[in-house]
Amino acid sequence: MGALLRATLYLLPILLGAHVVEPSLFDLLGNPFGRPRLGLIVDPFLPRATEQPEQVAEAGKRPDFETKYAGEWKLVRENAGVSAMHLVIMKNNKAIMFDTTVLGPSQIALPQGNCRVDPNSPVKALDCWAHAVEFDIDTAEVRPLKVLTDTWCSSGGFDAEGTLVQTGGYNDGGRAVRYLKPCAGCDWEEFTYDLSAQKWYSTQQILPNGSFVVVGGRREFNYEYVPPAGKANTVQDVRDLPFLRETTDVIENNLYPFVHLNTDGNLFIFANDRAILLDPKADTVIREYPSLPGGSRNYPASGMSVLLPLDLRRTDVNPEVLICGGCPRDSFNLSAVKIFVPALTSCGRIAVNNPDAAWNMEEMPMPRTLGDMLLLPNAEVLIINGAAKGSAGWRQAKEPVLTPVLYRPGLADADGRFRVLAPSTIPRMYHSTSAVLPDGDILVAGSNTNDRYRFIGEEFPTELRVEKFRPPYLDPALNNHRPVIDVNVLPGEGMKYGRNFTIAFTTTEPVERDDLMVTMYAPPFTTHGISMNQRLLILKTEEFATKSVGSYAITVVAPPSAAYAPPGYYLVHVVHRGVPSKAVWVKISV
Repeated sequence: MGALLRATLYLLPILLGAHVVEPSLFDLLGNPFGRPRLGLIVDPFLPRATEQPEQVAEAGKRPDFETKYAGEWKLVRENAGVSAMHLVIMKNNKAIMFDTTVLGPSQIALPQGNCRVDPNSPVKALDCWAHAVEFDIDTAEVRPLKVLTDTWCSSGGFDAEGTLVQTGGYNDGGRAVRYLKPCAGCDWEEFTYDLSAQKWYSTQQILPNGSFVVVGGRREFNYEYVPPAGKANTVQDVRDLPFLRETTDVIENNLYPFVHLNTDGNLFIFANDRAILLDPKADTVIREYPSLPGGSRNYPASGMSVLLPLDLRRTDVNPEVLICGGCPRDSFNLSAVKIFVPALTSCGRIAVNNPDAAWNMEEMPMPRTLGDMLLLPNAEVLIINGAAKGSAGWRQAKEPVLTPVLYRPGLADADGRFRVLAPSTIPRMYHSTSAVLPDGDILVAGSNTNDRYRFIGEEFPTELRVEKFRPPYLDPALNNHRPVIDVNVLPGEGMKYGRNFTIAFTTTEPVERDDLMVTMYAPPFTTHGISMNQRLLILKTEEFATKSVGSYAITVVAPPSAAYAPPGYYLVHVVHRGVPSKAVWVKISV
């Protein structure tokens, strides 16, 4: 009965509003700003005990520890200074939050005498406001950063040394490549014309050799590789990708394409409702996949996607992509005239390397667009932030979804994979972000549906508050089960592909080999509901030893090649029956 009711509520506004036709998304960018009234925020998707099915144990291991804990929210900073349109976690445990440069003053100034010249000003006025900050994840202190070119709707990822390599944006930032090193006092270094094409709403993906490819962008049906710093690309370096043109609707619905590095080194690229496999060495499309039914999944429909955890304990590693949420195809046009149709509830899951690959469909507990999907250290998936109606765009979404949802991909019963968690009280709509922290907390920031920093008279004011969400595995009742990694005995050279890697850890109770797994996580670059370069691997256990009471050593095998885990820094956790340790940063290299 509940499913029938949801379906009825979903279809009715679409049927009533289907006749409306409006200009394309970016015809409206000049002034797409309505003036909605203040309203009461109600989340109908609160967790209930009936939504917490029991875990089913895998063969050879005991089940994960049970908990009814639905998570907990904590406000960690009232004002970060900028609204976090983009968010990354650096290997020095600093979060970098940054916005566009064109929305006027932020709420944090640059140091005196360090203003930037506003390139959009006819009189070359000085802009003395910071549009990026470094946020200490332990103390919540912020440090203003000076970004020169416009980072609006840009892309990024970490190189093998942990430097943030950040590409594209708007206007003067469209061809820029920016670098930010993970060091005390460091600031942005920028090369304004290193890219050949304007990359706005593009996706950046690291490749096995440590280089980056930047795919798509507004009216850019192509991709190009990021050159060495200061060695600008030419037009000959831009590769045409007709697939992007073919998947473009009137309102696009294929910006920020989902790009995942497959275990064979090829790229799974999803745009709108279709997917291909691209060989980046030969610059050739080698496979097309079936269409994903239900609606559009990419910006401005803004669904979410992850490459599910790669389980290297298996002899047949089977990469799967999960895509959830999004919008009906005309949702942006309808929301532009204040008809807010429900977002999608459906998810599609596909085995990328299966010769007969097909989408297996599942249903989330509620509709969601503008959300994030994060891989957790215990190999579960967190769906967080977003709205239940409307689409991306200024003031074009309604009904914030305050409740995160846990997805457990390993459960055999698909109906029990979703679990609704504790709600926040802060709407995280358009331009909100989130990130997994080394201790397993989730950092949540941003949300700005307005064309300026506006705090009064808006239904959803510009959001500068920063929260942390504690997932169920951080239930205080589970603390006694949590391993503690000994950071003093980690191999100094880090991980080497295909070689053994030993981690020493302690617990307050006896543990068995089959109760443990070791995961390694590549922190993503998150913006607009897309978490670029995110991946999590479950490593094969080679040896397990008890050193003394409560003291253990576990030896795992590093990933076999950079196609599984590109070079760089990863968060490594020891997980005890679903309860992760605090992570350590480990570099993997040849």
